[in-house]
Amino acid sequence: MHQDSTAQRTLKDVSVGETVTVKRLQGAGAIKRRLMDMGLTRGAQVHVRKVAPLGDPLEVTVRGFELSVRKADAQMVEVG
Repeated sequence: MHQDSTAQRTLKDVSVGETVTVKRLQGAGAIKRRLMDMGLTRGAQVHVRKVAPLGDPLEVTVRGFELSVRKADAQMVEVG
């Protein structure tokens, strides 16, 4: 079984230690605004530092800041 070629990779799918670039944010309203306020904007470099023991949240570095992002929110950030 292979992944659908139309499926976009999201921040939730990124491995620990990997650095990716934000392509776009899905969603709308308050959640999208909160992600943008945290620095997750198009073109931003995101480094996944670690994942909590139970898998949620992700600890990432964006624009020199360390953030914790819930997997539900990370799924709304398309990366490349």
